[in-house]
Amino acid sequence: MIEVLLVDDETYVTESLELTIPWEEIGVSAVRRAASGAEALAIMEEEAVDLVVTDIRMPGMDGLQLIEEIGRRWPGVRCILLTGHSDFAYAKKAIQLRASDYVLKPVDDDEFVAAVSEAIDSLREEWDEFDKVHRLLYSRKSDYKVLRENLLHELMLGRELGGQALDEQLRAYELPLRAGAPTLMLLAKLEGRFAAMDAQSLELMDFAAGNIAEEVLRGQPLWHGSGPHGCLVLMLQPGEDGGTSGLEETARGADRRLDTLREHIRLYLKGEISLALSSVFELGGIGPGAAYRKTLGSLYAAGGEGRTVYDSVSVGAVRHTAGEGRGGVAERMYAPPTLLHLLESHQWNEARTKMEGVFDAAEKAGLAGPPMYEIYLWITNGFLFMSHREGQPIGEIGGEEGFDPVLARGLVQHPSRLRSWALRLLEGFAEQMSQGGGEGRSKVISRVRQLVGAGLDSDLSVKTLADQVYLHPVYLSKIYKAETGEALGDYIIRMRMERAAHLLKHSSKKIYEITSELGYQNPQYFSKMFKKQYGMTPNEFRESG
Repeated sequence: MIEVLLVDDETYVTESLELTIPWEEIGVSAVRRAASGAEALAIMEEEAVDLVVTDIRMPGMDGLQLIEEIGRRWPGVRCILLTGHSDFAYAKKAIQLRASDYVLKPVDDDEFVAAVSEAIDSLREEWDEFDKVHRLLYSRKSDYKVLRENLLHELMLGRELGGQALDEQLRAYELPLRAGAPTLMLLAKLEGRFAAMDAQSLELMDFAAGNIAEEVLRGQPLWHGSGPHGCLVLMLQPGEDGGTSGLEETARGADRRLDTLREHIRLYLKGEISLALSSVFELGGIGPGAAYRKTLGSLYAAGGEGRTVYDSVSVGAVRHTAGEGRGGVAERMYAPPTLLHLLESHQWNEARTKMEGVFDAAEKAGLAGPPMYEIYLWITNGFLFMSHREGQPIGEIGGEEGFDPVLARGLVQHPSRLRSWALRLLEGFAEQMSQGGGEGRSKVISRVRQLVGAGLDSDLSVKTLADQVYLHPVYLSKIYKAETGEALGDYIIRMRMERAAHLLKHSSKKIYEITSELGYQNPQYFSKMFKKQYGMTPNEFRESG
């Protein structure tokens, strides 16, 4: 049912409307009254108001100011202006503020009921459409296996989820891990006879290998699934009383347990397996993605052949070799706008320029071989994340090398070949995305992402974005969530926090300077949002190295 708020400093007007309009007949369950804009806002902070009918001429905050504030704070609420002034300037301003209707005093009951009924019908249509979209999304993703694999891929490919958001998803998918807890990652790649299997058979083998690993490593919370680069990913955490020391003990005894795992794979699956074990990291924020890149690079560099490697064989060398200065390779790779953001917003030319800049810096630094693995992973993570998010298979656009770890070793030994492959991949992906439907909603989403990337230092909000793409904020929020699975407000915050993280690591700016640069007025609020995203305060993040 609908709840209505009537606002007028002339209280007899709101009293009369409350008593004379057949509210129940038009679907209204509750009618509240306020004598000022400030009182109206106070009521809306406490009650779930759906429709506001307000006079224009009021002392203090007038009706136009009130609906402007409502539009900013509650974009889903409908507003109707009620006034005795028929001046066109008021009507024009009301239209700009997206008021549902404009009714003149003295009020004609039939006209008033028609305006309210039309606003209610509009609300219900919007709610029905919103519910329909979410029912479809729920139906499409109701399988826990799919949901878990989606989350695993997003974490491995660089999505940075804050502790609270990640914990909610872990609980919803009934996964035994906890956000913020110390974690070990084990990557396993099936070798030998498995290489000749088709995708469906290999998926079954991955599932079987995961179950064997779960049995061998039993006694600790464990999550396993197929990773985005053709490896089995296992993440382990200590039991309730284990703490970090529990994982360190696991790592110290890893050789014996991993030898047992390898023996079981030989015995039950008749094949070989290569393994790479990470060092301890924190589950959440940048932890999983960074650990995955580092450990996968160790696995690639070791060359497989049924070996066990540890992340001390690290692709992190690219950061030290190239230097952490502004001209370094790592600086160019991870500086905003990130490659993922450029791909998400379909800024193909800008993505090409960024990739060329990274390869130029790598060439200048004389990088080749294992240090190039991080560049390879940086590129493939971006494209695989997009393929995963958009539901568009990469197909054969990567050429014969594809995303195969064995063939990738040939790429990283020859930087010019890796550059050619990466740019060919970008060109093919851009073409595939345009053929896959770049019109309608997808075009709006791309435009919104471009605007977010360009406006992180301004007064950016769902409403300001909606104004620039000529849509109602509620409708824009709805289609963005339906298309991407992420709330638009969360996306804006995530982009701002990524920019903040880069500035904290790669600049000497003070916290308050970064706060101001990102459009926040309150450093305490900025710190709270940053901690929600990364699990630590800005100062702790900067000091973490």
